[in-house]
Amino acid sequence: MTIPFLKMHGLGNDFVVIDARSRTLSLTEAQVRAIADRRTGVGFDQFIVIQPPRTQGATAFMQILNPDGSESGACGNATRCVAHLLMEQSGIAEAVIETISGLLPATAEANGLITVDMGPARLDWRDIPLAGPADTLRLDVSEGPWSGPVAVSMGNPHIVFFVDDVDAVPLERVGPVLEHHPAFPQRANIEFVQVLSRTEIRMRVWERGAGITRACGSGSCAVQVAAVRRGLTDRRAEVVLDGGSLTIEWRDDGHVLMTGPVALSFSGVLQPDLLGQTSVGAALVTA
Repeated sequence: MTIPFLKMHGLGNDFVVIDARSRTLSLTEAQVRAIADRRTGVGFDQFIVIQPPRTQGATAFMQILNPDGSESGACGNATRCVAHLLMEQSGIAEAVIETISGLLPATAEANGLITVDMGPARLDWRDIPLAGPADTLRLDVSEGPWSGPVAVSMGNPHIVFFVDDVDAVPLERVGPVLEHHPAFPQRANIEFVQVLSRTEIRMRVWERGAGITRACGSGSCAVQVAAVRRGLTDRRAEVVLDGGSLTIEWRDDGHVLMTGPVALSFSGVLQPDLLGQTSVGAALVTA
């Protein structure tokens, strides 16, 4: 049986999106990894499954899986993509995307951009989570010359290092080391940030379970919160990523708003041969 999908992206942060609200879908972790292969599968930074809502008031539930098959609690760029799809289908300008980390209201802007309320930033060490009590404004964590990062949870853990030149950081080398640092029991997304002005910051990211990506929505929210906490930026700023820019605002009530574009690259179907190559193991996706 073939499975239809959409390939979407937000600033180059790309997704395979499957709508499982009215069909039965069961995939194993190995099958998800096969789809993630950019040579023999489709390729993605995250695999998104749209499911019926589980909570009253939600438009749909969004499951987020990484290329290694692990589950993620948040993905801001994917949230914008899914919200755009649902709003286009229903002809409305608002949607509420449900994730394992909570409900995320989204709004279509007049300029074609999508704004998502990513919820409140969580700053307690237990919420990140960290392995033990720590000051999340300056962690006792280092790798080579990089030390003293800020920890923020946006439904998933983010560790933010401020540097003078973000493009000089060998992210492909230090990213996986820091992702698996013993201070982070659930691993962590690693961001390196260069402050350009009070209203503009440059970021590169290593995402847990995915590696280097061109953009990360939840990471952009986390670095803006970290920059404000350090007194480096205003509460609203442009976050410049490898794939483009997002507008992030950390409101006084603690919620973080993210505004940016979405794009549909193509549609297709997953063939039985691709899925049949790795059809063993317990079901990871069931909808």
